[in-house]
Amino acid sequence: MEKNNSEKHLFSNHDLWMLLVPLVVEQLLNSLMGTADSIMVSNVGSAAISAVSLVDSINILVIQAFYALAAGGTIVCSQYIGQRDKENAEESARQLVFVVASISTAVMAVCLLTRGPLLRLIFGSVEADVMEAARIYFFYTALSFPFIALYDAGSSIYRAQGNTRLPMTIAVVSNGLNIAGNAVLIWGFHLGVAGAAVATLGSRVISAVVVLAFLRDPKQEIAVYGYGRIRPDGQRIRRILSLGIPNGIENAMFQFGKLAIQSTVSTLGTVAIAAQAMTNILENLNGIAAIGIGIGMMTVVGQCLGAGRQDEAIYYIKKLSVIAEVVIIGCCALVYILTRPVTMLGGMEPESAKMCFYMIGWITVVKPIVWTLAFVPAYGMRAAGDVRFSMILSCISMWLFRVTLCIYLCRVHGFGPIAVWIGMFTDWTVRGIVFTIRFKSRRWLAHEVV
Repeated sequence: MEKNNSEKHLFSNHDLWMLLVPLVVEQLLNSLMGTADSIMVSNVGSAAISAVSLVDSINILVIQAFYALAAGGTIVCSQYIGQRDKENAEESARQLVFVVASISTAVMAVCLLTRGPLLRLIFGSVEADVMEAARIYFFYTALSFPFIALYDAGSSIYRAQGNTRLPMTIAVVSNGLNIAGNAVLIWGFHLGVAGAAVATLGSRVISAVVVLAFLRDPKQEIAVYGYGRIRPDGQRIRRILSLGIPNGIENAMFQFGKLAIQSTVSTLGTVAIAAQAMTNILENLNGIAAIGIGIGMMTVVGQCLGAGRQDEAIYYIKKLSVIAEVVIIGCCALVYILTRPVTMLGGMEPESAKMCFYMIGWITVVKPIVWTLAFVPAYGMRAAGDVRFSMILSCISMWLFRVTLCIYLCRVHGFGPIAVWIGMFTDWTVRGIVFTIRFKSRRWLAHEVV
């Protein structure tokens, strides 16, 4: 039966699991390691954790922009691989490395030169010790921008050729080194925020160097070498940017929307703030595995369309969406079961814990109904080059429902943090309906990527 399925479809079930499982593991580990990182920094003091939290709101915005650019490279390279065009796939990969290195270096330079005024502009008159810690943390993390961008480029090139195990392994090792570095530099050498930042910088440098070294292997479907001899190719760069920039704008708008929501929640009092913070962490955990499936879908659909097999692309979007839905149901149920013990272990006040459990209950009911259609099929449609539609819909829906509705319910009708999730549920529902209509119309197949 498996043999027949392999002959009929571009990817066998084994191929799919080999692609998806490392992606899911990588997403989960990155999320968990980020939480562990924050816990370790919190031991330094309130000024340190405040500074890291503030700076990370900038870092996440920048890092997601790099990730979006790399995703544009994934789409281009995967379609060339589907066409069995090794030469163009490799040259596109070289241009991806060049463009992310150039852009990330420029961003790093701007952040380093303006970090003081930039931090004051964004965060205003925070306490002096927090601002000083933020300046230190931002200096070292800004130095890491080119390395995280190069790692993203390298891992996207591997994903395009269906190899997700190597990026997962590198991510696991680098995250482990980051945690170990934090422990040594924070607790051993008492370097505080600087220790946390240096550990992050070191792990990102290692990640970039290792992935670029592995890319030199000529036995792979895509090999990249002679980095110093890469010269810009305007047409290929424009193609990558035309796919990556809309994704970057979509991610940036999402982060700005989160900041607007956080600003509103901060007016509701410490109980609500604590409840919302924990709910955000738990909601992220119950969806992160399905996001990994969506990322894998970009490779699968890209290769199918590159091979001229549109029916296969449609088939895999449906199949992987079903898998993602099963994963969402399981993860939501697991997180719901763990919510009460987690709030107890976290030492939350009873009122905050009760509020968090109430919101997680609603998320557990609503998320499996509407979330998958709102997010997962869109990864496949982006792989077809349908990035502008996704960007426009996501930005409008987020600002109209997730942000505006939340602010309206909180400030006009006196809703608590549940207003955040009412806005979120509305946003998910609208996206799911519109993306389903778009998918069924097949208009997303009209784009030409390569």
